[in-house]
Amino acid sequence: MRGGGRIALGVWTVGVIAFLWLPILIILTYAFNGSVLQTWPIESWTLHWFHAAWNDREARSSLWLSVKVALLATAVALVLGTAASFAIHRFRFFGRESFSFVLLLPLALPGIITGMALNSFFYFGGLGFSIWTIVIGHATFCVVVVYNNVLARLRRTSPSLVEASMDLGADGWQTFRLVIWPVLSTALVAGGLLAFALSFDEVIVTTFTAGAQQTLPIYILSNIQRGQQLPIVNAVVFVVVALTVIPVIVSQRLTQDSGLLRRR
Repeated sequence: MRGGGRIALGVWTVGVIAFLWLPILIILTYAFNGSVLQTWPIESWTLHWFHAAWNDREARSSLWLSVKVALLATAVALVLGTAASFAIHRFRFFGRESFSFVLLLPLALPGIITGMALNSFFYFGGLGFSIWTIVIGHATFCVVVVYNNVLARLRRTSPSLVEASMDLGADGWQTFRLVIWPVLSTALVAGGLLAFALSFDEVIVTTFTAGAQQTLPIYILSNIQRGQQLPIVNAVVFVVVALTVIPVIVSQRLTQDSGLLRRR
């Protein structure tokens, strides 16, 4: 690529990144605004809103509910998504492609359709709304994320590795622990982190499956139009963004290009 093309591509890349990140950076900056009004430039700076957000019982309970739901949905997704990917990769059976299509469909469908379907299912099934209805709703699309990551890694893994392990006398558990797990570890980490992030910030499906419960995204959505609560919402958003970056950095430090977790 010539010099002019490189410059144009670089400018375009910077523009796209700025378009994605500038609104987030503005919200993060407003978390330190000393005034209730969202004015620019900021005239005074304070950490008061972080203290106010921590002492807000509604915000803390919403945060804890979101964390519990995301952890449970991620655990369900890791188990079901991994099992489904192994079944699709290793076995040939009638309806295999249809089964794979059904697994991928919840991620492609609009969230409002999934939420309405789950709401009707819970209503006609006589299931009261609880944390488990939210977990079921989130697991429908979190499973897809883990399934895609694990299946892609399995397809890139040579079957000869497993065959060589078994030829050398390793049993099923030893083969999984010493051969399959090191290869799949980063795929599971990546799928689990993405599933957690998707569950943690899900709004539409949660609205139809939470009932009177309030996760953190619903708390933010319900308070964002209240002028007095907006600075607290900005502080909550700042903490959420900061905590979201941590697992991504950790996963990047733990992994390497070979797809294996580093061992020291």
